[in-house]
Amino acid sequence: MMDANEVVMPKHIAIIMDGNGRWAEKRFLPRALGHQAGVKVVRKIVEYCAQQQIKVLSLFAFSSENWRRPPDEVALLMALFMLTLQQEINRLDRNNIRLHFIGDRTALSKALQAKMQAAEQQTQHNTALHLVIAVNYGGKWDITQAVQKIITKMAAGELDIQAPINHELIQQHLSISSLPEPDLFIRTGGEQRISNFLLWQLAYTEFYFTPTLWPDFNQEVLKTAIDDFKNRERRFGGLSKKEKV
Repeated sequence: MMDANEVVMPKHIAIIMDGNGRWAEKRFLPRALGHQAGVKVVRKIVEYCAQQQIKVLSLFAFSSENWRRPPDEVALLMALFMLTLQQEINRLDRNNIRLHFIGDRTALSKALQAKMQAAEQQTQHNTALHLVIAVNYGGKWDITQAVQKIITKMAAGELDIQAPINHELIQQHLSISSLPEPDLFIRTGGEQRISNFLLWQLAYTEFYFTPTLWPDFNQEVLKTAIDDFKNRERRFGGLSKKEKV
């Protein structure tokens, strides 16, 4: 585990991009324009994280609970997601950014699933930034599917049925098991909850909440969040520096 003194920049930033709809409504615009404005911000934040040598950026694009939104808005989000993939994948590839999707893809259209898989394959060897996009994702689903994978492997004889189901075993079967857990979690839009995002992985993450709506989020706001993170002492259950004296 990393010592608190070694923390300079976060290696992994996770963001809930909240406030697109409210941003549009405040301007008496259709909610669709808020989502479109939010996509432009994603590009800028991805570029900034790559420049700052952040290793992993995880963005909550569509939760498993977002299906409860009006059908027209869900359809628009899916169409926007497909269009954004088509427009941005070559740019990401040129900038050495790896794209990785997490979540239950079975509810998505076959065309979208194919586009996601192709994007992952195209960028799989890129190393500047690992961009994780959560689509139809939920933290409870992630833990459940990890346990289900373990049970399936035991039934198939791939794992010893007597093997203890412990922290390490579950960790190995989560969606981002090969990546460092988030150091910094940011939620825009003023809400102060994690909304079923990376429940397991956020156990020792530093939280930063901002009232800034996502379409207004920019490099300066992100820098403020990172600076705030740098000033925190991460103890991971241990003693603080003052307590050690």
